[in-house]
Amino acid sequence: MDLMEYQAKELFAKHGVPVTTGIVATTPDEAKAAAEQLGVVVVKAQVKAGGRGKAGGVKLAKTPDEAHQHASNILGMQIKGLTVNRVLIAPAATIEEEYYFSFLLDRANRSYLCIASVEGGVEIEEVAKTNPDAVKQIPIDAGAGVDDAKAREIVAEAGFPEALTEQAVTTVLTLWKTFVEEDATLVEVNPLARLEGDVLEALDGKVSLDENAEFRHDDHAGFEDKAAADPLEAKAKAKGLNYVKLDGEVGIIGNGAGLVMSTLDVVAYAGEKHGGVKPANFLDIGGGASAQVMADGLDVILGDDQVKSVFVNVFGGITSCDAVANGIKGALELLGDNATKPLVVRLDGNNVDEGRAILDELNHPLVTQVETMDGAADKAAELANGQGA
Repeated sequence: MDLMEYQAKELFAKHGVPVTTGIVATTPDEAKAAAEQLGVVVVKAQVKAGGRGKAGGVKLAKTPDEAHQHASNILGMQIKGLTVNRVLIAPAATIEEEYYFSFLLDRANRSYLCIASVEGGVEIEEVAKTNPDAVKQIPIDAGAGVDDAKAREIVAEAGFPEALTEQAVTTVLTLWKTFVEEDATLVEVNPLARLEGDVLEALDGKVSLDENAEFRHDDHAGFEDKAAADPLEAKAKAKGLNYVKLDGEVGIIGNGAGLVMSTLDVVAYAGEKHGGVKPANFLDIGGGASAQVMADGLDVILGDDQVKSVFVNVFGGITSCDAVANGIKGALELLGDNATKPLVVRLDGNNVDEGRAILDELNHPLVTQVETMDGAADKAAELANGQGA
């Protein structure tokens, strides 16, 4: 789960990172009131996307009336397809230098990585292109972590000014504490700023939390922006389904992430011959294909108005094909009249003959069985194109 800036700053403050949290506003009047309290402020759009400043989502307000005007313009605007529903009113700061700092999960090396640059700030991507030596990448041993000695090594290698050494070491330690204790996969500060008077402060923050660790963090549920969440994804999450909405016409249900990813590819390829139809979602029902799980999956997919056909692609392993077939049968019974779109079913693996026999006997008008994965993808794309015509 990616956090918005104000949420990241709340976590930073919790763990002692030098930060000013500011005040969140959802209306222009609230923004004005916050500015009356804080003085000269920056009005910052709160969305989970970069490039907010270039999009006009970050504005300096010298007066409360200016804060009101900027909030009026920013609230409701679209930034990279995301609607701004709140703004952060942050005290303006006199910045002398901007740095970049992050801890992240290094998946390629199955460890952690620190990235730091004293030539960073908001243009860090450009620095990385034009002067890559200025962006230091420092591996972190997952077992040892970051102690005082490692923090000093990071600060020295990054080249922080001597006047900021002790503050930088403390900041590195508190950011590492945030990273570990919150089960984050990314903790980023951009910019980490040297303010007037040699004060180091995190002026912006980005945090990604590992959703697999949610059971350890009851407070993380409060970070979820339900209003901004895709309603189908929210519905699937409530049912315990691993679902991602895509922009296509063929609904996908499979068991196992690898199989589902392959299914997306074959549907996209087949769709090129049938009007350019594409996969509508990623939905992995895992090892369980009971009637209820299948019904929940179909209920979510059929709730997508873009979906014109559904491709159920299952390889029977621990869960045999006859159990899957009974799950499909039960799902259609549970859904009743709510099941209105054609289903193309491809079964293979354990007890495949028994599974196909169950669906043959069912003889449901919406169900078409196809033995091969490519053939089933082609049929699902054909049906989606026909219904969409």
